[in-house]
Amino acid sequence: MLGTIVTASAAALAGPAAGLLGYRQLKRTSYANLLRVTAPHGIDESGFVRIGGIDQWVSVRGDDRRNPVILELHGGPGASNHIYVPRTRAWERHFTIVRWDMRGADRTFAHNGPDGQGEFTLARLHRDALELTHHVRTRLGVDKVLLVANSFGTVLGLRLARSHPELYSAYVGTDQNINAGGRENSAYHALLARLEKAGKRKELAGVTAMGPDKSAWTVEQWSAYNKLVITSDPLSYDTMKTVVIRSLWFSPQHTLGGLRAYLKGMTFSERLAPEAVTIDERREGTSFPLPFFVFQGASDVLTPPRPARRFFDDVVAPVKDFALIDDASHFAGFRHPDRFLDLMLTKVRPAIAHEPARR
Repeated sequence: MLGTIVTASAAALAGPAAGLLGYRQLKRTSYANLLRVTAPHGIDESGFVRIGGIDQWVSVRGDDRRNPVILELHGGPGASNHIYVPRTRAWERHFTIVRWDMRGADRTFAHNGPDGQGEFTLARLHRDALELTHHVRTRLGVDKVLLVANSFGTVLGLRLARSHPELYSAYVGTDQNINAGGRENSAYHALLARLEKAGKRKELAGVTAMGPDKSAWTVEQWSAYNKLVITSDPLSYDTMKTVVIRSLWFSPQHTLGGLRAYLKGMTFSERLAPEAVTIDERREGTSFPLPFFVFQGASDVLTPPRPARRFFDDVVAPVKDFALIDDASHFAGFRHPDRFLDLMLTKVRPAIAHEPARR
C-alpha cells in the first residue's frame, strides 16, 4: 500500500520544480517518443469508460493485439500505474496492457472530483473491476484476461481471482499484501527493531503506542506507519526517490496540475485502508482454480516476503510459482521491470499458453 508515502516524499519535487523545469520537459519529451506504438498490430487507446455509474480512466497499450491481455490493478490506494509506463514499455512488446485509474485515483479522481467518486468501498471497487473486465473482454475480443496486481491492488486481485476464475487466465501478485485480519505483524516488529537500532526514540514510542493490530489503527496512524516503514529502510527509501518520485515527476502523461491531482487522489483514497487491513485472506480462501503466481521483492519491508510465502504455500491451484526479486523492496516490479518481465515470460506465459486467447 502506498498511501501518503509519496505525498510525504513529494517535497523531493520542490527542488526540481524550482530550477529544472526545462530538464523535466526534455525527459518528458524523450519518454513520449519512447511510448509511441508504431507496430502494425499495435494498440494505443485511452479515455473515460463509464464504470459503476462514473467515468473512469482506462488505457490500452501494446505492440501486438494478438498478445495476452493484462489487466493491471494498481496500488496505493489511489496510486495509478500510469506513471510507470516508460519503465515498463518493454512489457508492451509481449502483452497488451490495460491500465485503470480506479475511483479515487489520478484522472478518475481529477475528472469527477472528491464529491463525484460515488460509493467508495472495496466492494464497489470489486464490482468496478468486474465491469471493466467484461468491457475489456468485449473490446479486445478475448475470453480471459491476465490479472497482475501490485501492493494495494493485490487485496482486490485475490478476491477477483477467487470469485471469478472463469474470467482470468492467471493471477500474478507482486508487493503482495497478506493482512490476516490485521494480525500479520512481522513488518510492524521489524520496524520497531529498526527504529530502536537507529535510536529513534520518539518514533519508536509512537509506533509502540499504536500496537501491532492494524485493524485498530486510524487512517492517520496507518499513514504515519507506512511513512516510517519506507523512510527507515535504505533500499525502500532509495526506491521511493529513484523509481516512484522520478516516475511521477518525469511522467509524459502528467502536467504539473496532473501531478497535484495524483497526490490529492492518494490522500483521498487513504480512507480505504481501515477496511482493507481487516481482510483475512486465509478465511476468505486459499483455493484458486487458476494459475497462481507471487513475485515478491526479496527485501520488502512493507509487505514482507515471508507472510506472502506462507500464504502461497497454503494455496491450492492447478499451477503455482513463487519467486523473489533480489535487490528489491516494495515496488519490486518497477525497480526491476526487466526481471519482472523475465518472470512473466518464463513462468506465466507457459502456464496460460493453452488458454483460448480470442473469441
